[in-house]
Amino acid sequence: MRARGIAIAVTPLPYWWIALVTAIALVASASASAEVGQLRISRGFGVHYLPLYVMEEKALLQKRALAAGLDGVEVEFVLIDGGNHINDAVLARSVDIAATGTGGFLTLWAKAKGNPNLEVIGLGGSASGGMTMTTRNPALKSLRDVTEKDRIALPGIKTSLGAVILQMAVAKEFGDTEYARLDHLTVSLPYPEAVAAMLSGKSEITAHVASAPFSYMELENPGIHKVFNSVELFGHLTTIMAFTTQQFRTANPKLAASFVAALQEAIEFIATNRTQAARIYTETAKVKQPEAEILRIINDPDIRFTLVPAGIMSYANFMHRVGLLKVKPESWKDLFASELHGLPGS
Repeated sequence: MRARGIAIAVTPLPYWWIALVTAIALVASASASAEVGQLRISRGFGVHYLPLYVMEEKALLQKRALAAGLDGVEVEFVLIDGGNHINDAVLARSVDIAATGTGGFLTLWAKAKGNPNLEVIGLGGSASGGMTMTTRNPALKSLRDVTEKDRIALPGIKTSLGAVILQMAVAKEFGDTEYARLDHLTVSLPYPEAVAAMLSGKSEITAHVASAPFSYMELENPGIHKVFNSVELFGHLTTIMAFTTQQFRTANPKLAASFVAALQEAIEFIATNRTQAARIYTETAKVKQPEAEILRIINDPDIRFTLVPAGIMSYANFMHRVGLLKVKPESWKDLFASELHGLPGS
């Protein structure tokens, strides 16, 4: 892995953040009927979900809800991994707000559009960048070297973040018409199981598309090397984002606005308290790593924690071009709550 630098800077609040705070305050102060007293939020494996770990540990959502006049809100975080599983949980109303890969969200947004009971809306980004394809096959140097004997682990086939990133990388290498060229070689495995398979070298899995910290864990092994990194191919695209149903947001405007404010507060906490944020992750995440390693990952410039939706239209344009989306948004703003429209998204 290449050397990574550390750069932490505290800058004055930009105009869009002042505008966002104002918009959230207006939404939170709006009159509403009784809102739910319990909020269920999904999150998956990995450091890209760090803002949600911080949100839980610091009880930021409860604090924001109380400030909005919602006393005693209970918050439950549910571990769900894989875009298809997350989408199913949202549609089944098993969770109220979900954090997921951008590709999975877009799939659900396009399918649900026009159905007022199912339509979904983005509540902000969580992290961007840093998806890596690793392999233990010494002959696999690029996507052109993948053979029928290889098997590529992903959190979920076709709709997970890893699946969409792999399809985008394949399309970049072979052309849009070949985007699904490797789909039949993909295997659905949760991150921890995929890492175990890669490190053991005893399973059919020869490659893995993973986020931090899992790609880091694999690359520490001398028998595993990188095939591609998403930042090198596409720049910083939002990898993990939060969303809910339009129905839930309409019925719970104060709670939805409180979540957005709490998410931004968690992101700001990470920027100014990185060592403490690393400690929070190591103490609460299902997959454990030394705090120093998590801090190194947080400081990696390939990973950015931000509410601002980045490169959303890059996903949408690709997915529509190859037929994965029947409906294409005209702008990233079509996909996100109005109080986020002042952000410098893309």
